[in-house]
Amino acid sequence: MNRAAALPAALSLSVLLACTGSEAAAPETVTEDMATAADAASAATPAPPPAPTASQAAQTGFTFTGELTQGGYIRGVAPSSAVSAVLGEQPLELAEDGSFFAAFDRDSGPALTLKATLANGRTLEETLTIAPRAWDIERVNVAKGTGGGSEAWWAKREPEWLAIKAAREMETGATGWSQDFIWPVKGRISGRFGRQRIYRGEPGSYHSGLDIAPGAGVAYVAPADGVVVLARTGFSLEGGLIIIDHGAGLNSAFLHSSRIVVTEGQHVKQGEHIGNVGATGRASGPHLHWSLKWNDARLDPLLFVGPQN
Repeated sequence: MNRAAALPAALSLSVLLACTGSEAAAPETVTEDMATAADAASAATPAPPPAPTASQAAQTGFTFTGELTQGGYIRGVAPSSAVSAVLGEQPLELAEDGSFFAAFDRDSGPALTLKATLANGRTLEETLTIAPRAWDIERVNVAKGTGGGSEAWWAKREPEWLAIKAAREMETGATGWSQDFIWPVKGRISGRFGRQRIYRGEPGSYHSGLDIAPGAGVAYVAPADGVVVLARTGFSLEGGLIIIDHGAGLNSAFLHSSRIVVTEGQHVKQGEHIGNVGATGRASGPHLHWSLKWNDARLDPLLFVGPQN
C-alpha cells in the first residue's frame, strides 16, 4: 500500500483530543462577552454528586450517581454478588467493594444497558437513558478539507501518535476516578467541548476538550489523583503534553504546556502542581486544553467540576 496515500486515514487518528485537531481548531479570542457567558455557564453547573458508598450497596441491583448525558459519567456500586459488569459492550473495572466508573461518549445514543453477571451465573440488567446535548454547531458553505499531510510530516507525527496511544492504554491501578474532580486551573473559557463545524453537510472533527485561558505561565494542577503516563515536550500538535491515568479506564490530557514539572511514572495527588499554561504546539494563544477520555469515550470536563468560584 502506498504510504502517502494512506496518510489522510492515518491522520484522522493522529490528533489527541486537541483544539489542534478540530476544524474549529485554534482557541477563540477571548472577549468580555465570552467571559460573561462562561461565568454564567459555570455558575449554572452544579457540583458533581457524590458517588454511593459500598456500605449503601448490599443490594440486588446497581446504585449510581452522575451525569447521564452525552459526554457525562456515572460512579456507582454493582450488585453485591457481581463478578463482572459491562456498560454496553465495554467491560467495567469493579473495585473490591464493587464500586465502578463508567461514562458516555459525546456522540452516545439515547440508551445504554448496564449489565452485571452474578456469582450464580444469573445476569441483572438496567437500561440507562442518556440525555442528548445541544452542541455548538456551525454550518459553513465551504467544502471540507481533505486533511492529511506530507509523508515527511507523518514520519515525525507517527511516533508521537503511537506514544499517545500507548499512554492511553496503560493501567496503573490509580484510584483518582473515585474522587470529585477539581479545576486544574481557573480562568476564562476560550473553547468548549463538543463544538463542531459542518462543511456543506459533512461533519468536521469536534473540539474534544475544554480550553481554559488564565494567562501565559500560570501553574495548573492535577484535577484528581493519578499516575503520569506521558510527560513530554515538542509534540507537533499538542506541544508540551501531560497525560495522567486516573484508573478504571479514565485519563486526563493537558496540552500546550510551557513547562512540565512531573515525570513519567510519577504518582500525583489532587491539587499538585504538574505544569504551566503555554501556547506550544499548534495553538494561537496561551491556554490549557484539558481533555478527558474513558476507554474510547470522549468526555466533557465541565461535567466533572463545580462552578469557578
